[in-house]
This record gives sequence, C-alpha cells and structure tokens, in this order.
Amino acid sequence: MSRLIIEASTPLCLLQDAGRFGVRHLGVTQGGALDWVSMSWANWLLGNALDAPVVEITLGGFTVQAEDYCLLALAGADLGAYIDERAISPGRSFILQKGQRLRFTQPFSGARAYLAAPGGFDAPEVLGSCATVVREELGGVDGFGKPLAEGGRLAYSGRGGAMKVLSDLTLPIKAPLDVIVGAQIGQFSGQSLFDAFNTEWALDSRADRMGMRLLGTPLQYQGPSLISEGIPLGAIQVPPDGQPIVLLNDRQTIGGYPRLGALTPLSLARLAQCLPGEKVRLAPVVQETAHRQHIDFLQRFAAC
Repeated sequence: MSRLIIEASTPLCLLQDAGRFGVRHLGVTQGGALDWVSMSWANWLLGNALDAPVVEITLGGFTVQAEDYCLLALAGADLGAYIDERAISPGRSFILQKGQRLRFTQPFSGARAYLAAPGGFDAPEVLGSCATVVREELGGVDGFGKPLAEGGRLAYSGRGGAMKVLSDLTLPIKAPLDVIVGAQIGQFSGQSLFDAFNTEWALDSRADRMGMRLLGTPLQYQGPSLISEGIPLGAIQVPPDGQPIVLLNDRQTIGGYPRLGALTPLSLARLAQCLPGEKVRLAPVVQETAHRQHIDFLQRFAAC
C-alpha cells in the first residue's frame, strides 16, 4: 500500500468516482466527478477502470506529500501543479518519490484537475459508490461525505504500469455546449428560443456542484405551472427570473421549473472546466446525434 499525506486542502477538494446510481427514488443524488472526461483520462493513464476513485481538485489549494514511492496521473485543468519546485503539466502519469510534495496553486486553464492512483484511491463504498456528496454526508475517504482535509491520508493498493502522456487530440476543446431539447421547449417564446441558441451566456459566480447559473437575456416561459418531476443530469431549468441554471451531479432529485433541455454528457464535462465570467454558447441537438457522439468518444479510449 502507498500513501499520500494531505498537507493542504480546501472544501472543494473531494474524492470522486463516476457517481451513485439506482438510488434517486430514495432522494439520494448522483454525485461523482463533474468532468467525467478528465477523470476517465486520468485513470486511463494508469490502466485503471475509467471510473476508479480519483481526487477532484477545484481551483487549487491542494498539497500532498508522498510517504512512499508513488506512481500517479494528472488530467484536466492546469492548476499550476508542482512537484517540489518543478512544474508539471496535466495529461501525464508521473512519479512522486518518498518525501516529495505535489502542490496545486491556482487556475491557469480550466477549473478542475483530477489526480489518479493505480487501481484508484481506497475508500469505502456507500450505496455502491465512494463519490463525495457533502450535503448528503455520503462518500469520501471515511464514507461520511467529508471533503479532503489537512492531516488526512490517501491510500491506494494498485500497481502502476508504463508511463503515459496524452496527445493533443485527447485534451479538452472549446466548443458550443450541446443541448438535447426538452419537453417544454415549445412553451418558451420564439424570441427566447432565438436568444437561447444565438447569444452568449456568462457563467455566474453562483456556481457549485449542484448547478451553474447562466447570465444573459432572460428567457420567457409561456406555459402552465408544472408539477415537480425527476431532474436528469445536465437539465437546464429556467426559474421565474429567466436566467437558466444547469443542474449538475449534486443536484436535487426533483424540481418544478420548466426546462429548456439538458446538456449532453460531453458538454457537461466542458462546462465543468469553465470559470466564473467565462462565456459559453448553447447549440440544440437531437438525442440520436448526442448518443452517437457519446459512443464515438468512448471508443477513443480503446483506440489509444
């Protein structure tokens, strides 16, 4: 077993995997890595299952010291990572010798980095997952949903393989966020539908793992009041102020606001790397197109 001592952390540094499924009827949300693409690449670099437990580091402020020789991998945002005083870029596996420190300083590109270890970090499964959902007190290193904290330890028992580096073709790209239009799409005004898909939206500072608010021309819903219903990942709710909210992994399980649609999984991963104030555009797609794009992307892991 190899271990890392956590020397600095923030409430935004969490242990995550792909999430908790099959329990929404109990009122338990999904959780899991916001940028599942970067999590998958971090695990791929070590030959892990793509959903093995990783550390999701948001905006930096995280430092670990190796108690033993460690083979690790990093993908996702560039958060100014250093091994002692040597800078290290994301998209590669690397060695941390006993006593060396890995620290993340601040965002230079993107918002979330993912740190992986051979076989995934050790953590108990709660309802089938170790994903940390702080609000529900589920998951994490201790199973009680606590963020990673100074003085804690991260352990893993797997063995590493060959060193790998991601090519430019596997790194995140900037693109419009694809939206699978929803059942209430026809009940927004024509002007609102034009504005939704033909103007830029700014990411509000009111953003967390539950949802991200988009700021722009208010959208006008013209339909009747709705009964609360299940909320899928990526749903774009439009509250009375007309400013859309994209609901993420730690979202509530039901809601009654009208929905413009839902972001595709690949678009959700891109949104997870956006910082407050960044501009995004929305693009409508049909479900069949989104499904084909998703399958094509997953096949890239086997081809690399």
